[in-house]
Amino acid sequence: MRLSFRIYGKVQGIGFRWFVKERAASRRISGWVRNAADGAVEGEAQGAVPDIDVFLKDIKTGHPLASVSEIDSQEMLDVDGGEAFKIEPSECVGT
Repeated sequence: MRLSFRIYGKVQGIGFRWFVKERAASRRISGWVRNAADGAVEGEAQGAVPDIDVFLKDIKTGHPLASVSEIDSQEMLDVDGGEAFKIEPSECVGT
């Protein structure tokens, strides 16, 4: 399964992207994450359905400094075959 996601709330400036990357690695999920210009964090994740489900739950509730108000996700039709999860350059300057 491959999906795109956007996470809203207090998620920038607290190491949230690194947390997302670590959670993805622990579940063998590939994809990417970055800060969005509007204060959200966005990315794509690809992996087995049970792993994706746990990943989304982890990133919603697991970071001690984050306050996630909402996660929007949408399943994507194409699968890219990537094996790593990386942090992409942010849309906003300086982060």
